[in-house]
Amino acid sequence: MLQYEFMRNAFIIGGILAVAIPLIGVVIVFKHMSMIGDALSHVSLSGIALGLILNVNPLIGAIVMALIATLSIQIIQNRFGKYTELAIAVIMSFGIGLSAILMGFVDNPANFNSFLFGSIVAIGGSDNILAIILSIVLIIASIYFYRQFFFIAFDETSAHFSGINVKRTNIIFLILTALTVSVASRIVGALIVSSLMVIPTATAMQVGKSYRQTMYYAILFSLMSVWGGLAASYTFDIAPGGTIVMAGILILLAVIIPTAVKHRLKS
Repeated sequence: MLQYEFMRNAFIIGGILAVAIPLIGVVIVFKHMSMIGDALSHVSLSGIALGLILNVNPLIGAIVMALIATLSIQIIQNRFGKYTELAIAVIMSFGIGLSAILMGFVDNPANFNSFLFGSIVAIGGSDNILAIILSIVLIIASIYFYRQFFFIAFDETSAHFSGINVKRTNIIFLILTALTVSVASRIVGALIVSSLMVIPTATAMQVGKSYRQTMYYAILFSLMSVWGGLAASYTFDIAPGGTIVMAGILILLAVIIPTAVKHRLKS
């Protein structure tokens, strides 16, 4: 399997993203914003379609639309206060509607469809470089803003009284999330990237005893999902994107079921 260059590239780039994406995913889950990945991925799809229609790099369109969406989420949140999920639902509905409309104007639907589930085994050149740059930025930002992200993940009021600029931190976090979704969508697919944010974190929450432990476990489970999914995809000749997601689900079940049985036996 690894004798082929395209598989080595897929394992390397997939592994890099598997380390970086959960750093955003853990904060998203603890902020009760698990659906933001889906919302931004749908908006990114509209940007991809727009890029294909205008004959510009679809990734540029995805990034621009995702950034606009994050700012819109912030504006809607300010308008509706604590109803974070309402802002995300509105943006996701907008993304779905706009993507559906723009799809009809794309000359080559197959090109657009490739962005839905990604092409991790067929990527190269600039896509690899972008993925590496994004991952480095995410890792550095997560280390630099660790304290700020930790506070806003649990209690923004406490964050404010601790001297953290909550509004600015939220904007920085949303911008990082938008960049993650738009760039990773090209690699693993717009419909897959949200799963990499949420599923490893959900699994990690079952075994992690602290925020830091949960983050480490999320990275571990993310790596297991990506590498296990790629190996299964190659072995059984099936789509890698969906296989990565199913690998993550199987790992989640493998963690949840024994724990549930253990608790039931104790009771």
